[in-house]
Amino acid sequence: MLSNLPRDLAEEVLSRLPVTSLRGVRSTCKNWNRLSTNRSFTMKHIGKAKAAAKNYQRKEFQVVMTIQYRVCLFSVDLLNPSIERIGKLVSLDDVADRVEISKVFHCDGLLLCVTKDRSSLVVWNPCSGQTTWINPMNSYHKLDRYALGHEKKEKYSLRSYKVLRFLDDYVSRVKGLLREFEIYDLNSDSWKVVDVSPDWDIRYHQRGVSLMGNTYWFAHQKLPPAVQGQVRVISDIPDFLLCFDFTTESFGPRLPLPFHAFYGDTVTLSSVREEHLAVLFQQCGGWYTVKIWISSKIEPNAVSWNKLFLAVDMKPLTGLGFQFLHIGGSFFVDEKKKVAVVLDKDRGCRGKSRPTRNIAYIIGKKGYFKQVDLGESIDAGCWPLVCSYVPSSEQIKQVALP
Repeated sequence: MLSNLPRDLAEEVLSRLPVTSLRGVRSTCKNWNRLSTNRSFTMKHIGKAKAAAKNYQRKEFQVVMTIQYRVCLFSVDLLNPSIERIGKLVSLDDVADRVEISKVFHCDGLLLCVTKDRSSLVVWNPCSGQTTWINPMNSYHKLDRYALGHEKKEKYSLRSYKVLRFLDDYVSRVKGLLREFEIYDLNSDSWKVVDVSPDWDIRYHQRGVSLMGNTYWFAHQKLPPAVQGQVRVISDIPDFLLCFDFTTESFGPRLPLPFHAFYGDTVTLSSVREEHLAVLFQQCGGWYTVKIWISSKIEPNAVSWNKLFLAVDMKPLTGLGFQFLHIGGSFFVDEKKKVAVVLDKDRGCRGKSRPTRNIAYIIGKKGYFKQVDLGESIDAGCWPLVCSYVPSSEQIKQVALP
């Protein structure tokens, strides 16, 4: 019987299976369940997955997408454009089945998930199925921003993963300014307050991107309270890149961007091979060219940018003035094929009473343009999100669903 194979042979057989098949493996027999959660097995499995991810001649690659509050693994084929769901990521607690997820942040194969009702956080290793649910220090807030990262340690030291939660908003005339900066340490299962008095602002819809353990955001100069309500008519607010360093537990200096954005412009970030940062910029108000740059160097205190990676005028491709909405526009790039895939919605009826379609827009040089329908979007306020995914052997403490 297969369940009685020698351990080394069983490891070799099981390590050839895709991540999405591990759920079935673990329910087959007790021996395979123990083996598939063993560190030596996960290291072998992940080593093969990473080797495949670095093979730039591959036809397909995989990404994690959040669509209709569900987190799934998708296969992307850019030669014959298609984006197909290939399975749910493994979760021993069935996170993807029992809980609706509104936001996902990726760091080294771990996912920080925010529930739809914004009442709970969970850090999840989809490869091992481990989860840890995080209770708030006091409470979570609908305007919270989050980031997942880790300290820099010696090469062979276990990483110390942390979650940053912050809120810095005037929420109402009665409550005024709410400012809360907190860090959760997964090793100690504890929160602590961080003293931050920012002269910058990160808008709620901006999603941070983690690279090498740190998280980067698009940010801009904080406005005085008296003029914050007039942001639409203010045309020249300094903007920049901002990093949170999880080793020093502090925000770094303002870092330059290769453009200057105004209110209403689309600006969104993405990671490239977990080593570089990509930034997408599109002006509003009649200018429909999408521009994407990729960093040549990226550190908490310094950044430099390569020449423009891609510039695509959307108007002749779509036949109308087309701007990726500034609250959407989640994207990723394929450096070799000089192609970007941007997630958004169709440009049909935007009324909340009628469903729309989730669309992947594939854009490239020389007018290359394809659309892939990702299915109906019943909730007009639910935007499709995408992030890179590299399987991880990191062990996290498992805690049952609250």
